[in-house]
Amino acid sequence: MNAIGKIGVVGLGYVGLPLAVAFARKYAVVGFDVSEGRIAALRQGVDFTNEVSAEELQRSNLVVTSAAEDLRGCGIVIVTVPTPVDESRRPDFSSLKDACAAIGKVIEPGVIIVFESTVYPGATEEVCAPVIESASGLKSGEGFKLGYSPERINPGDKAHPIEAIIKVVAGQDAETLDTLANLYGSIIHAGIHRASSIRVAEAAKVIENTQRDINIALMNEISKICDLLGIRTNEVLAAAGTKWNFLKFYPGLVGGHCIGVDPYYLTAKAEQLGYHPEVILSGRRINDGMGSYIAQRAVKLLAVAGHPLKDVRVGILGLTFKENVPDIRNSKVEDIYRELCEFGIRPLVHDPLAAKRAAEHEFGITLSELDVFSQLDVLIYAVSHEAYAAMGAQAIADMIAPGGILIDVKSSVARDQLPKGIRYWSL
Repeated sequence: MNAIGKIGVVGLGYVGLPLAVAFARKYAVVGFDVSEGRIAALRQGVDFTNEVSAEELQRSNLVVTSAAEDLRGCGIVIVTVPTPVDESRRPDFSSLKDACAAIGKVIEPGVIIVFESTVYPGATEEVCAPVIESASGLKSGEGFKLGYSPERINPGDKAHPIEAIIKVVAGQDAETLDTLANLYGSIIHAGIHRASSIRVAEAAKVIENTQRDINIALMNEISKICDLLGIRTNEVLAAAGTKWNFLKFYPGLVGGHCIGVDPYYLTAKAEQLGYHPEVILSGRRINDGMGSYIAQRAVKLLAVAGHPLKDVRVGILGLTFKENVPDIRNSKVEDIYRELCEFGIRPLVHDPLAAKRAAEHEFGITLSELDVFSQLDVLIYAVSHEAYAAMGAQAIADMIAPGGILIDVKSSVARDQLPKGIRYWSL
């Protein structure tokens, strides 16, 4: 039986930090992150993800470190590092492999290494295990055991903390599965689902978000058809939603580190096996193209209104990949910005949560203050942050010049609350 001792959590981002804090309420936990800046901020009680409050960090017994050596002696190590895709939309395992190498250098025989990072089915045993074996000199299944428990964190969702979400767990053998089910069960109130194998748990993770991606892609395609028909998508969905078995998905921008990424992990593995996915990749193409579509629609509306593109003032509200989070990773608002720039338009961009340095570094976008959002020919309301909703429809309308256009991506503003003369469009 594995003697847990202390728990190590590798990667202290949106997934790892809440998990480490939750475990630290009952166990000795060491949280490791390669970013010294991140560790310094956490020691000061600052979590840039806004997932854990300063008060909770100060109360927690969690020990944070940027030295992998401090993981030595952990009976269980949980890996939560990001697994993005590269420029060719292929799985990028570089951070995961780096984490495995660092862990392998410090683990002791009998440790259980659990992965929560999104991977394709088989990657834990095919990609991670060999790196750990090489670094540690131990053999998978003997010197160390493997587990997988897909993360289900929804950034910015305070109604569904980690304790309230059913946890899927899988282990390399029955004993490991029992240990992990009991461990996670000690902090998860919602319940534990024991998967029959690591591959089953890995597959479950990628299809959770692939399913959402495909359904949102369907709504995005329907929104384009509704636009051609001259009817409003949200009115159509409200009517269709009165049927008991209608699934309530909505059109919008699909970015971030899960829904916009996970399907590519599944399709990459399928292609390795000689199968070329059609529905999944079709959905991805639709969703990846929505930023450009919105920008092009704005340009068409400007042309119809007789605005010379070289003189227009355009503002974009929101840059993060979703509302009420500071995360800009894989934000499709960047695609709106880039497409407008292709037409010679340099939009103003504001976001109350995104870090200015991150926006500049990731996208080359300089965030503006809200007070310069005035006399706009087009205002694109891209991300429905609570801070914007609190301003009210009139404050948003006041940013727009007479005869201007509001592009309300997620139908966040009631059309009848806008002054006459403002042209309104939404997905």
